[in-house]
Amino acid sequence: MSLGGLAIAIGMVVDGAIVITENISRHMREKAGSALSRTEIAYEATKEVVRPVAFSFLIIIIVFLPLFSLQSTEGKMFRPLALTMIFALVGSLVVTLTVIPALAAMLVKRAPEGEKGNPLVRLIQRCYLPILSLAMKGRWVSIAIATAVLIGALAVLPRLGTEFLPPLDEGALAINVVRLPTASVEGSALQCTEVEKRLLKRFPEITTVISKTGRAEISEDPMGPEQSDFLIMLKPRKEWSKGMTRDKLVREVSQELATVPGIRPAFSQPIALRVNELISGIKSDVAIKIFGEDMDVLRAAGERLAPILASVEGAGDVKIEQVSGFSQLEIQHDREAMARHKINAADINDLIETAVGGKVATTLYEGQRRFDVLVRFPERLRNSAEVIKTLMIPSPAGHKVPLSALARINVVEVPAQVSREDSMRRLTVECNVRGRDMGSFVAEAKAKVAAVERTMPVGYRFSWGGQFENQQRAMARLRVVVPIAVLLIFLLLFLSLDSIKSALLVLVNLPFALVGGILAIFLLGIPLSVSASIGFIALFGVAVSNGLILVSFFDQLRNSGKPVQEAVFEACRLRVRPLMMTSLAVLLGLIPMLFATGSGSEIQRPLVAVVFGGMISSLALTLIILPVLYALLNRPSQDGGPDAREGRLEENCAAGSGS
Repeated sequence: MSLGGLAIAIGMVVDGAIVITENISRHMREKAGSALSRTEIAYEATKEVVRPVAFSFLIIIIVFLPLFSLQSTEGKMFRPLALTMIFALVGSLVVTLTVIPALAAMLVKRAPEGEKGNPLVRLIQRCYLPILSLAMKGRWVSIAIATAVLIGALAVLPRLGTEFLPPLDEGALAINVVRLPTASVEGSALQCTEVEKRLLKRFPEITTVISKTGRAEISEDPMGPEQSDFLIMLKPRKEWSKGMTRDKLVREVSQELATVPGIRPAFSQPIALRVNELISGIKSDVAIKIFGEDMDVLRAAGERLAPILASVEGAGDVKIEQVSGFSQLEIQHDREAMARHKINAADINDLIETAVGGKVATTLYEGQRRFDVLVRFPERLRNSAEVIKTLMIPSPAGHKVPLSALARINVVEVPAQVSREDSMRRLTVECNVRGRDMGSFVAEAKAKVAAVERTMPVGYRFSWGGQFENQQRAMARLRVVVPIAVLLIFLLLFLSLDSIKSALLVLVNLPFALVGGILAIFLLGIPLSVSASIGFIALFGVAVSNGLILVSFFDQLRNSGKPVQEAVFEACRLRVRPLMMTSLAVLLGLIPMLFATGSGSEIQRPLVAVVFGGMISSLALTLIILPVLYALLNRPSQDGGPDAREGRLEENCAAGSGS
């Protein structure tokens, strides 16, 4: 993500240099015949814009500070981006205020006043100024149209899907396979070998299949011998069969594994599988956690929830945590029979321990090494309940009694595992989400599961976990820190403009910047994720900096004695070029990331799409709606009536278009 932050920063770091260089260039043209030296002209031009430029950099830095409050996975992913952006902006600010004015004083051409200038700039002004004149004449109509567009964009917001982070294409598959709890290590290993051969033979897109069964000697992964993880390495996409896609490959591999008896596969990716498990203890995208005391009640609730979850569109690999199916030999002492034969319970327990589990008889020493010698019955005398029943126990009376006469021996089913969380027993029902955003999937699943939750006994509750849990945590944190960042932005705007009215006017640009970002991810079919939310945060900084540069020039011209209408029009005419240049610089810097297809591009694309679309809408509304709002909020009585103001505006428009 640090490289992604550098790519995003490429367009932003040149904004200040563009504004200062353009202002120096304008002053050089306007003061070509003056007695001032090039250095003095550059100093005055830099002094004119240094305040808004410096504060615009500080505002962009402020908007990235909330990223440092992110936790867990999202924090580790996006903090490098924030650090890269901040360091790049700080370095750019230093260069912009020192090196750029010096270079501009030496290199910018000191052209005469009457030079026509750049044809492209003249074309932009000829197109933009009449539109601005029309918007200023129909102020309330312009504001109504902008408000309608904003309301329309906000109406689209509930239709956006939501997810934690976009799924990364790791170039590999991970399959978690679960068997019956009684599966042995040897049987699981043989089955894994057979599955590996079948997958390699059946699918040419697969290069390597590696399986891991059970838990390593030093590991935090609580897997028994009945569980295996298959890591499937894939060839590059260009070497795949014609028409083969990732989703199609997963479906065909799933169909192939369905022919293997006694297994339940769940598909994921190697990194995603481990990250999910380490963070939330869940290997799937979504899980319903059922808390309570009685394992039978938990299991019954899980069996009711599994088909309901499977009926939700997009659910895949639905499975219940395997907590039953483990066979155990239960030996219950018959106290009356033991009393008749004068046999103690300890005698029976010692025999069972020695026969089945083994008992240390002595210790063997070899030099400095020491080994316990374990004594245990041969396998033929302990391999079934019927054989164990025939074990003979000596009686003090001098005869031997079979174990079946002293105890009831049965093979019973007991819990294979008991999971706990928050000091309570827990059972999970898991599934992966395919072809659908996680937010709408969980919303629909919650509505269907609510009926089962209402029927649960007192003391039992449901909780949603997995990636959805991460999404809720990240969004909750952003809902707290983003308003704080907006408040800090307002304080910086007030310090820069020395006016609450002007500071609030710049902040009005933020909702309009949302329009393009929302429409961009809606049209591209990108769900609203943590990555897209961070894109909106970055967009706020850029939009506010553009508004600050324009409004500060409005105030500067008004303080020099110009009327509101003339000041607004003159500022727009002179600032349209740097605003267009800075915005185009950011947009051009984002285009490579918007169309990137390499590793990690899935995470960056929502962020880039939001900034790209928001920059377009923010630029249009900054150049048209912001001047209209400024003129409405700063109407002095000495400007005369509406007719007089419009007449002066038309004269300015004509003069500006012909310049």
